[in-house]
Amino acid sequence: MTRTEVVRRASAADLDALSVLVAEALSVGAVGGWLVPDATERPEVLGRYARLLVSWGLEDGQVDTTGDRSVVAVWLRRGEVPVPSAVWMYDLHQALGRHASRFALWHAYLDAVVPHVPHAYLAHLATRPGHDDTARTLLTAHHRVLDAEDLPAYAEVSGGRPRESLLAALGYEPRSPILLEPDGPALWRMWRPGPDSGRSCGGLPPRARLRRGVTPLRGRLVPAPPRSP
Repeated sequence: MTRTEVVRRASAADLDALSVLVAEALSVGAVGGWLVPDATERPEVLGRYARLLVSWGLEDGQVDTTGDRSVVAVWLRRGEVPVPSAVWMYDLHQALGRHASRFALWHAYLDAVVPHVPHAYLAHLATRPGHDDTARTLLTAHHRVLDAEDLPAYAEVSGGRPRESLLAALGYEPRSPILLEPDGPALWRMWRPGPDSGRSCGGLPPRARLRRGVTPLRGRLVPAPPRSP
């Protein structure tokens, strides 16, 4: 590994560069198109969201990167099931204005099916083209910390082949997908058990079903409660 690829913890000085990396990764994926359907508005809106996401990670979690900032991973520790936050919604509306409702809907879908046990949540992973090996090294370094605590990890990946993803190669097991509606892509829930739990999925149901539609609640969009078999 070269000096520029050394894994390190990001700081506020990295906010601008890492926000650009996250925004670029979102813009080329199906989720970015669903979040901001208008292609002319998409880069600017995703840029504002990416900056907010990295800021959240720096303030409330951990953001890992490398010397050359070719990879970024935003991690959050979850000791319990997340609940709607007035501060979180305020941040979205302040940063995104009229676009905030679609992003709030996205987060509500994700929060509706999170594991019900303490875990580390990989909120976002962004990699420059050609740096997959660096991403593997960065994630492996964080996994060693989690394994020392026997803490499982959770993430979502888009695409139709989750078992061929980088996360699957690092020990994450696919569960049934979250279907983003209306007319959105599928996000596969990925679960990496702690070393002492074997293949147990802990608080993550192997299957998840969401009712079709969402319920507005005092200006917030919240999906109907999940049902598991």
